[in-house]
Amino acid sequence: MEEKIYDVLVVGGGINGVGIARDAAGRGLSVCLCEKDDLAQHTSSASSKLIHGGLRYLEYYEFGLVRKALQEREVLLDLAPHIIWPLRFVMPHDPTGRPKWLIRTGLFLYDHLASRKVLRGTETIRFDRHASGAPLKAGYTHGFAYSDGWVQDARLVVLNAMDAVERGAVVHTQTACVAAKREKGVWYCTLQGANGVQQVKARTVVNAAGAWVESVLKNVVGQKSAHALRLVKGSHIVVKKLFDHPDAYIFQNPDKRIIFAIPYEKDFTLIGTTDVEYHADPARVSIDKDEIAYLCQMSNRYFEQQISPSDVVATFSGVRPLLDDASGNAASVTRDYSLEFDASEGLLSVFGGKITTYRKLAEQAVDLLAPHLGNHHAIWSATKPLPGGDLHGSFEQFMQKLAKDYAWMPGDLLQRYARTYGSRTAVLLKGARCVADLGEEILPNLYAAEVRYLMQFEWAKSAEDILWRRTKLRLHLAANADEVLAKWLAKDAVRSADTALVS
Repeated sequence: MEEKIYDVLVVGGGINGVGIARDAAGRGLSVCLCEKDDLAQHTSSASSKLIHGGLRYLEYYEFGLVRKALQEREVLLDLAPHIIWPLRFVMPHDPTGRPKWLIRTGLFLYDHLASRKVLRGTETIRFDRHASGAPLKAGYTHGFAYSDGWVQDARLVVLNAMDAVERGAVVHTQTACVAAKREKGVWYCTLQGANGVQQVKARTVVNAAGAWVESVLKNVVGQKSAHALRLVKGSHIVVKKLFDHPDAYIFQNPDKRIIFAIPYEKDFTLIGTTDVEYHADPARVSIDKDEIAYLCQMSNRYFEQQISPSDVVATFSGVRPLLDDASGNAASVTRDYSLEFDASEGLLSVFGGKITTYRKLAEQAVDLLAPHLGNHHAIWSATKPLPGGDLHGSFEQFMQKLAKDYAWMPGDLLQRYARTYGSRTAVLLKGARCVADLGEEILPNLYAAEVRYLMQFEWAKSAEDILWRRTKLRLHLAANADEVLAKWLAKDAVRSADTALVS
């Protein structure tokens, strides 16, 4: 058994788990985090990629949640401006849907529940005078525009984990916590991963297992929960781009739900999401044909360009582990969170939450843990940039400096690096003086230097980790891209092993 006793063992490598690990490590607590799969492999990489207050939650009188989320938008924009940026949303007015006065009231509240420094306020628009009108059917003449934020969700998870490690935490991926027993004020935890079994001791345990939080309580810790989860599946489709302007759309549907149509990876449009009750294994969630048909149908209500299931080039689904509030339908279940802390046991479990409020959730979680551990350090996480986020000016200024420093780099590739790694681009490109220095071009625009960076600093192990979560390159590549990269990774592992033996 490892002799060290950690202050905190975090179970779960989704956004809430890594956020808590980062906050705790930054306050001087010793932290170990384990994730049974890859970071952000499940719910945290299957979101609509939005940092938003949740306009529709106002209809359910979730004013506290909306205010909390609105307050976080510009905090997160400051922490990671390379992967989070403002996004303008256009809402066409559907005369058969919510009346204009109700929408105006909701948008007024949305503008004023929290202060804004960067994000633009609401405006009423005429589609014959606005670029967003061109793709819409002729019947839509007026609408509204407001601001929220866009995020590369899986990268946000990875950056929080990186920051936690740089502040002293230990992170184990592909490592499950299979047993935990408390004796004399210490948790004795069994972690099982690819390299075998290890025992870890910790003063407190944080159960941030997302859709598995109840399973961890029951099967690992051996305790019952005071809260219940309601699992709701959300699915998205990706199609070739339906419009050329940079704004997103929010559409009202006859069933009172909303869907988003969002510019995605330059060449695509992301459409989602659904809300479907889910009772199966969260690890095996996938979109079904009814969801695909629903999203196509809702898109076709508004866009002149019609789509069908055959136009879908990619899909993704995630299970939202929502706090069960006995709501009648899945769409109205609260997106707020609850922290269940048993101080006598040193056990904290996280129920619910959404990506926008992860930092606040983490801060409140560590506020509960820290005094219990004799730690009284001040809160800090709202003001320290995430790795790569220290741009020292606007993104445009940062991009200009990169273009000057790496004039030999193809512009599109440098832009992708900047939007993916921010200031850490300098680490990725360290020592390179020309494209040849990046090593083998394994796939179009994917060089060995980037793959090795992702493996060394970002826990990437498989082709899926690299092509879907650390980047979205898979959307732009041939059908056999996963196989090509997997073969290269296998060969590189052999080369590395041979080099280690020689040295």
